[in-house]
Amino acid sequence: MKVMVMVKATADSEAGLMPGTELLEAMGKFNEALVDAGVMLAGEGLAPSSRGVRVAFDGPQRRVVDGPFAETRELVAGFWLWQVRSMDEAIEWAKRCPNPMPGPSELEIRPLFEAADFGDAFTPELQAQEQRLRERLGN
Repeated sequence: MKVMVMVKATADSEAGLMPGTELLEAMGKFNEALVDAGVMLAGEGLAPSSRGVRVAFDGPQRRVVDGPFAETRELVAGFWLWQVRSMDEAIEWAKRCPNPMPGPSELEIRPLFEAADFGDAFTPELQAQEQRLRERLGN
């Protein structure tokens, strides 16, 4: 199963406070262990929401909302994409993670949908299209 592991934002990450060498080294070692185990598929840190935008949808209308965004605890400061056997395995890896922030912080783990989750709505034609796109992306 694939899971997305999100590093929740904090006041420090939203203020643009960058990690020090010690944390960068610890995270580098953790990422190396994830890669060595064949778990990590991708991962990146994100700039503060003050550098981002949201595109809001209402039917055919689109509205762009500039950051920063108010609810820091609901924002994401970084992410990993992991391939694991189970949610329990993902939790075990997350427990091994160095604290990604200088103070209290939190990781959120959510499974990605799989083709079967969409049922009959995901027709054979749509499945073939998805497969072609994945091949073009090298996935």
